[in-house]
Formats: sequence, C-alpha cells, structure tokens
Amino acid sequence: MANEKVDVVIVGAGASGSVFASVLAKAGKKVVLLEAGPDWQLSELISSEMWGRRIRPAGAPFRLEGKNPFGYAGQAGWGVGGAALHYFANHPRFLETDYRMKSEHNRGLDWPIAYKDVAPFYDRVAREVGMAGDAKAEEKWRPAGDPYPMPPMKTFRQGEILKKGFESIGIRMAPAPVAMNSTEFKGRPACIYDGWCHVGCPTGALANPVVTYLGEARKANAEVRALCTVTRVLTNQQGTRVTGVEYYDDKKQKQVQEASVVVVAAWSGQNPRILLNSATDKHAKGLANANGLVGKYMMTHSIAGVSAMFDEDMENHLGTIGAQYMSYDRYPKTSYKSGFGSTYIVAGAAQKTHDFANARPDLIGAKLHEFMKQAARGFTRVTLFGEALPNLENRIELISDKDAHGMPLARLVHSFDDDAVALWRANLEEGQRAVKAAGAKEAWVGNVIPTTHLHGGTIMGTGAANSVVNSHGQTHEIPNLWVAGPSIFPTEGASNPTYTILAVSLRGADQLASSWGSVTN
Repeated sequence: MANEKVDVVIVGAGASGSVFASVLAKAGKKVVLLEAGPDWQLSELISSEMWGRRIRPAGAPFRLEGKNPFGYAGQAGWGVGGAALHYFANHPRFLETDYRMKSEHNRGLDWPIAYKDVAPFYDRVAREVGMAGDAKAEEKWRPAGDPYPMPPMKTFRQGEILKKGFESIGIRMAPAPVAMNSTEFKGRPACIYDGWCHVGCPTGALANPVVTYLGEARKANAEVRALCTVTRVLTNQQGTRVTGVEYYDDKKQKQVQEASVVVVAAWSGQNPRILLNSATDKHAKGLANANGLVGKYMMTHSIAGVSAMFDEDMENHLGTIGAQYMSYDRYPKTSYKSGFGSTYIVAGAAQKTHDFANARPDLIGAKLHEFMKQAARGFTRVTLFGEALPNLENRIELISDKDAHGMPLARLVHSFDDDAVALWRANLEEGQRAVKAAGAKEAWVGNVIPTTHLHGGTIMGTGAANSVVNSHGQTHEIPNLWVAGPSIFPTEGASNPTYTILAVSLRGADQLASSWGSVTN
C-alpha cells in the first residue's frame, strides 16, 4: 500500500534521525520518521533494570562473530529515541587528532573535514539540548569553545575520592560534560541524581531525543510512525534516484512511503543492512555500494572496566550513570608504548545492585551474599574507553536466514587488532593504579574485552573511491539518498559518540536544507 508522497522519509527516530527531522521540518518540509520500536512516553521510563530492558533490542537481526564479538543488545535502542533513549548522556568531543589520524600517524583514515568544521555545531548542540560542564577546564585538552549553558553537575563522595586517586598518579581530571540539567533548562527540570539514567530518564532532565530534537520536529509537524520496520530503500527504474522506502507497519502489512529524499538514520549496524538489502539490477551489490564499502570498517570501543572495593561508604548510589569526572590525559594516540590509540577516562558513575552482582559473576550463595553487603557501600568502578582502528575485515554482511518480515539477517564480524588489545591491557593497569591510589582495599578486572559504541559501515570520505558518503552524509552514488549517525564516521576516537553524532548530523541537515533544490531536482 502506498502512502501520500512526502518531502523526506527518515529511517530511525534516534539521535541523528531526530536532528534531520527537526531541521527539515522547521525548514517547511513534510517529514515522516519510521521507527521499528514503540513510541515511548517519559512516564513509561521506569527506574528499574528489569523494566529498562524494554527499551533495548532483544537479539536478532545480527549474528555476532569474530574474535571479539560486538555486544549488541545493550548498545542499540528499541523505540522512538533510539539508543539515546537510554544512553549515559556523556558528551565529550572528538579532538582535533581524531579527524586526521592518517595524516598524523599514517594509520587508519582521515575524515574529509577537520575539527574546526564541526566545532561550531558542538557549541550549537550544547545550546539547543542543554549541557552541564566546565568548558574552560577542558581547554587544557581542546581548542576553546562557547561555555556550556549550565554549570557542572553536583559531585558526590565516590567521584571526589576517585578524582584524587587519578590525580595522584598524574592524570588530570575535569567535570564530565553531560547532556543533563544541573539547573532547569528550557522548561525541563534539574536532575534529581538518583542514578537510573541508563534505563531512561522519566523527568526530562536528561537530553534524549524525545525531549529535544524530536520534540521540536513534532511541533513543526513532522510525523513519527512507530512500530514500522523499514526493509528496503526503493529506486527509480534507471537506478539514479531513490523514490522512497518499503516497510512493514504495526499490523505487519507491507507499505511504501514515497519521498523526494531518503535519510537512512538507523543504528550503525542497521544502516548497512538496509542498504545491502536494497540491491537492484542497477545496484547489484546494494545501494551506494559500487565500491564494496557498505558494511566495511565497523569499529567499536574497548571498555577497560576496573572494579574496586573500599572500606568506607562511597555514596555509590548517588549521582548519574554517566560520570562525575573525566580526563583526556591519555587521549594522544601514542600515550602508551605498548599500544596505539586514544583513551577516554571517566569516573564516578552511580552504581546499582545489578552492578555489584555483575562485577563478581563467579560468586554464588553465602559468598555472593557477603560480597553484596560490602558492595552496597564500598563498591565502585572506573572506565577507560579505548580506540580501535578502522579495519576492512570488521564488517556487516547479509546471510541467508531471514527475520519475521522476510528480510535477510546480518552477520557482524568484529575482532580487535593487537594494538587495540595492548591498549585495553594498558588501560586496565592504569585504572587499577588509580583506584589503589584512591585507597581501594581490592581491585579486579575481567579477562574478556567488552565492546561499546558501534561506528562505521557507511563511512564518509573525499569521493566514491574511498567512501560511501561525503562529509554531510550524502551518498556519492545517489544524490537524494543520505545516511546519518556514527555509521558515517571513518574513525571512532575514544570519546562517547553521541555529542559528535548530533553535531555532524546538524551540519549535514543544514546542508540538505540549504541545497534542497539541487538535491531534489
């Protein structure tokens, strides 16, 4: 069944899709967003680990393979708001070195743009969604920018103790820049510091898309259709332009939404899957994939999580799930002799009962009971995120198994190279030094490398020979097909990606709005 043609259809109502929807709807375009999951309301975001699982995907459509399989379920999102519905709202920037890795180190890839091209959009995002932090304190690591619209979040005992530990071993800390309200902002209340951010913020103090760009898009008459799963992007007979998308609605009926422009803004794993499944006789390898790069260069951060037990009351339940303090002191790519890549450090995240149990999966019975009693006051954890290089072998490809809509499932193959593993190990050692310097009576780490933050699969570059899209997200092959989100990042840095997702999406959406005539004609 065909719907009335619109100006733009956006696949995915997460961080990047909501930005494109807001900008284009405000520019007077008729916008439809198609989201595979439910249309969650803030009142449905219950502060419970069990209930919070509803806003995460349950499993398929990805088969996870490789030496270091990606941890899918906790990373993507299920419903309007996407993964940013339950994200930690850590908003560090990528730094200048992230945009020119190939030029500086003859490794990895360069972005086709520089930090200075994105910097104004970082400042704009902060003003538009609300951020708390100390921009001046960050200038020891990055170029100056506008002050954040709100002062830093409150800090608590856990954060202060860990900060002293890091600083005693020579790692400078600063208040974590977060997309949360330390004061009332644009009618949204200040944070209450109960530390359940990772299952969705029911008050609106955390800047998820529902209360920021998506809310603005809806006010500008953008339409959001929930429980609508896109399976293909459609093209004209000549294969020169996209004409809309095929999707299955909430009644599992096949539908077609025609549009002048299509923006594929789903999760980083889903964007390549949709493009690959959209193959035609004119695009035998999938849309925008004549060079074979769709689904390639998948990247994920390693997580060096260091658990620690203190004899004192750490007030570990208070704060936010993101961080109280952060550091870029190990961000230079050659910070460690043993590995290559950036490290981003955070400390002071609120801890909950499931965190205690997950920290010691080897314990059962009376020993677990005793550990949990100690952990209720004395447990804490620090996290060091490690960068991995873009690698062609880390990829997404379609397989023969199909989902409920008949769409092929995908295989996500991921392995860390030797440098990434060495960086992870160095980060584990650094984290243990810090917590012991802070006074921990015990510190321990896992022996499996956790993964987080999926990037790549439709990377940007200077042309069709080396990339899928240009720096705005416009595909090289088809002018009215755009891609958004971290799937277009050619490197991943070590910083949490959402701030850069929003900034790059704003830049791309502005370009699409200003060049609308040439894109659609």
